[in-house]
Amino acid sequence: MNQIAFEIVGQPVAQGRPRAGKSFTGKTVLYDPVKSRDFKQYVKLIASQHKPQELIRGPIHLELTFYQPTPKKYQTRPKQELIAAGLLLPITKPDVDNLAKGVKDGLSKIIWQDDSQVVSMTVKKLYSMTPRVVVLINY
Repeated sequence: MNQIAFEIVGQPVAQGRPRAGKSFTGKTVLYDPVKSRDFKQYVKLIASQHKPQELIRGPIHLELTFYQPTPKKYQTRPKQELIAAGLLLPITKPDVDNLAKGVKDGLSKIIWQDDSQVVSMTVKKLYSMTPRVVVLINY
């Protein structure tokens, strides 16, 4: 089994709700919110540095670990020890599925052909003083 692993440094951005607008012809069009679009572009840029020779075409097992910024109230020594032990976890928004969607969209057509190739996915959301996303792709 092959593996691709890399980090996306910076605060993870959840996939926002699509926005509707009118095109210059008057048709309704859906578009990504700016933050979501920019994050996906950033993911594509980082992923392109780790892309395989050819797009993966088989089944993919994806592991995503999202390290959210630690709130100021948790930056005390006792709270940091709880975070390090995995006992203090972020139970606030954004949801892990919305976080994963943005990364999956960014990896599509760079690492793999289509999101449907992801047959298993493990997603974690943790606190860290260094916000980032750790991506592990097994194929």
